Order: sequence, then structure tokens, then C-alpha cells
Amino acid sequence: MRRLILILSALLLASPAIADPILLRPARVFDGVNPQPHQGWSVLVDGDKIEAAGPNVAAPAGAKVIELPGATLLPGMIEGHSHLFLHPYNETLWDDQVLHEPLALRTARAVVSAERTLDAGFTTERDLGTEGAGFADVGLKQAIDQGIVPGPRLLVATKAIVARGAYGPKGYEPGVPIPQGAQEVAGADETIRAVRDQVAGGATIIKFYADYHWGKGEPSRPTLSQAELDAGVAAAHDAGRLVAVHATTAEGMMRAVRAGADTIEHGYGGTEAVFKAMAAKGIALCPTLGASEAYARYFQHWNGQEPAPESVQENRRSFRLAMKAHVPICMGGDVGVFTHGENWLEMEAMQHAGMPAAQVMIAATSGNARILHLADRGAVRPGLLADLVVVDGDPTRDVSAVRNVLLVIKGGAIVRRNQR
Repeated sequence: MRRLILILSALLLASPAIADPILLRPARVFDGVNPQPHQGWSVLVDGDKIEAAGPNVAAPAGAKVIELPGATLLPGMIEGHSHLFLHPYNETLWDDQVLHEPLALRTARAVVSAERTLDAGFTTERDLGTEGAGFADVGLKQAIDQGIVPGPRLLVATKAIVARGAYGPKGYEPGVPIPQGAQEVAGADETIRAVRDQVAGGATIIKFYADYHWGKGEPSRPTLSQAELDAGVAAAHDAGRLVAVHATTAEGMMRAVRAGADTIEHGYGGTEAVFKAMAAKGIALCPTLGASEAYARYFQHWNGQEPAPESVQENRRSFRLAMKAHVPICMGGDVGVFTHGENWLEMEAMQHAGMPAAQVMIAATSGNARILHLADRGAVRPGLLADLVVVDGDPTRDVSAVRNVLLVIKGGAIVRRNQR
């Protein structure tokens, strides 16, 4: 009997504690779907799910009640385009990160960046390529999922897929093999093989580059052929993976549309015809306005004052054309080009470019959940994951309120709490 008691005691100690329910009482709740927040709502969290949400939610016995006057509760935000294994190019240029930073250094920095992203209220993140760090994003995802390190729920694209000779780093002796920032392919068969290699390695998203600049100073041109994209997208979809396509030219975007991509990244050169075709197929645009603004600050010495440089204006024009054509908009900033944890810079850029604040918030929550096929999150609704954020102020009026995070809950556990 004594041995049995000891065994049962050991099992109880080894089992995770069941957290008490949490009743959150903010001033308002933005549910992720409706542009108008609900005044006076409360949200009950039990375990890792939302148990109830509404105006008359009572605290069950033993529940922890958190009063949040003046604050807005919203779904955990979803970052749609990031690179956790990159850091801002004004710190270290991209070539030097890919060629000279040890993998252990890049991974250590990515761990810190993941925690900063979670602390900023982004509980899910689509990471679109390790840029020379191989399959390290798969290991980081596993470490987060196992509770070894804190971070968002990750969707990972591993190495991305590019046309042979089109990507970088470049500028070295011709014929000398140089480590690349993505996996090179030539022909449909190699493209299919690359997709399957990446799926086998743990990729949950597949990313292609439909266009790029072949040489330094050259404009972007289509790189992967239509046949290569068609084969790659089909192989990815056969494996149950969504497809993101980097495309900045009208032809590259049209090839991605014809191939059946799920999202197109950047889209700077998009035209009315391209966006009409995207809207007809429900293909989302991830405009990455924050990245173009960061490039302008780093390399064109832009101080943030208007008028912005033409590169920024071009991106804003394509974004507006996409909205006019009713293209689904993914909120994703290409974070890594700028600082992880400042993901809200993209949201501010979207509002500045003409998207109403409430629509930006929808894009960052239920919109991205829908685009990325994440049916278990993105809204405040009973039965969904208790991934929640509380911010000071009302971000449906001004998205800058999301800078002021008071509370972050992931899977029902409080992972960050700030005092006013």
C-alpha cells in the first residue's frame, strides 16, 4: 500500500496542474469578426478553450477574475509573413546573415525573437523561410510546442523554393558553390522533389519565388516557369500544404494565380487585371508594407516624413488596388526585415495606406485565420482556442493601441501580464 501511495503521489506531481477558470472583464471585446467592439462583455476561459463570451457571463466557483477597465480584449493576433531567422538589415546585411552568422547564433536569436513576438500579442505566426538556416524553423516549432521555449504557434516553410541561379547570395567567383538562402530547382521534376523534401523535413507551408532579380541592379523578372509553378503547387496541395508565392511583377503574380497559389506575397507590381484574377480565385495578398518602409529607411535614408519614396508609394498603390478589387488581405509585414516584436508596424502602415482600423484588426485575427485555414482560432467565440490579448485603448479606432499590451494568454495560460 505504501508503494502504491508513493507511485500515485509521483504521478500527481508529474501531471500538469489543471488551471482554475479565468474570467476576464475588459471595457470592451473585439471579437475578431465584427468591426464594432462589444461594450461590457466578459470572457470566460476554462482550460485551453474559450468557455463563454457575452454581457452576462458569471464567474464559476474558484474562477480567477481579472478586471481590465478601459482595455480591449481581442483574439490573439496572427502574423502572416515573418522570418524569425533574420534580423533587421541595418544591423547586419542579408548576405552576411546567410553566409557568416553561425546556425547556433541564428537559432538563439530566433528563440528570443519568437518570445518577443508572443509578448507583442501575436499568438500564431507564419514563418516564410529560414533564409539559409535550413530546417531550423522546424526545430524551433517543436521546442515551442513542447513548452521548452515560449513563442507563438508556428507555421513553417523551411527553405523556400527558387529558380536555379536566381537567388542569393551572389557576387562571388562564377562556378564556386555558395550557400544559398533557399532551395534551388530547375524543371518540374526538381520542383516536385523539393516540395516533397521540405514536407518530409517538417514544412507546414510551401513557399515559392515566382520572380526575382537575376543580377545586381536588374529589375525583378519571372524566374520559375509556369510549368514549374504548376507542378510545385500541385505537389504541395497534394501533401495538404498551403502555398505562398513571392511575386512582385505582374507576370510573376499571374503565374502564381494560374498555378493556384493560396497567398501572394508583396505584389508591388500588381495591376487591376491581376487583382481581379486573384479576387476571382480567392487568393489573398500579403502586402508587406512594413518591409518596404523599412527598406526605405535603411537604404534610401527616409526619415518617415511624407511624401514617402516611390518604392513605398508603389506598394501603397498596389495595396489600394487590391482592396478596391476585394482581394482578401493577409496581415503580414515580412518581419525580420524589421524588428520582431514590432509586428504592429505593418498594421499601422495598412491603416496609414487607407484600410480602416477595424478592418486591419479583422485582417490580423479572423482574416488571417480564414486565409491560413486555422478554424480553431482568430475570434472570440466559445469552443475556440483561448489565445487572447488585452490592450490599453481601442485598436478598432487606432491600431496603434496594440502597441500597449497588458495581457497575453496562449492556450488558456497567461504568458505575459503588464501593470498599467
